[in-house]
Amino acid sequence: MIESYLTGLVVCGGIIVAIGAQNAYVLSQAIRREHHWWSAGLCMTSDVILFTLGMFGVSAALMAMPQAMKVLRWLGVAFLGWLALQALVRAGRGREALQAEGGLGRRSVKGVLFTTLAVTLFNPQVYLDTLLLIPSIGAQQDDATSFVAGASSASVLWFSGLAWFGSTLAPVLSKPSAWRVIDGLIGLMMAAIALQLAIGGL
Repeated sequence: MIESYLTGLVVCGGIIVAIGAQNAYVLSQAIRREHHWWSAGLCMTSDVILFTLGMFGVSAALMAMPQAMKVLRWLGVAFLGWLALQALVRAGRGREALQAEGGLGRRSVKGVLFTTLAVTLFNPQVYLDTLLLIPSIGAQQDDATSFVAGASSASVLWFSGLAWFGSTLAPVLSKPSAWRVIDGLIGLMMAAIALQLAIGGL
């Protein structure tokens, strides 16, 4: 039981920590302290649901519908490309009005949650990891429930850490020059992920 839990914690932790669009978005929300705990909480919930569904055989159904994965891939490319463009434009123009505590550009909880959900669900890699890769490892464990619990714990720890550290460092990173660097890095990261998805679909 403990061994299965630790396996889930370590394996899923390694996969989740890999910087991706979801992580970049949650971190950017945390730095500007804009409903970041809502965003992190949605990511945790999504992971727990997908881990559980994967272990109950949804991965087999997904494999039987390759067209669904293709549609998700190109939706992801378009959405991530749009986010990258927005971030790069902000990096070029700067945004003094957007401070760590929010400001004129502050969005609603609904807007933040919608974007978080889109970043999560429009990324085919999320399904490959949570519905295929992780369940394939979990199926080899003695206790599948403990494995899912370990995987879920990794997600909770990681996104809680992003939300907490990002908001804690916000005063340091709230200067306009820092925002331009942050937006530039996030834009390049989103663009690289979108390009990787597009190349994989060709």
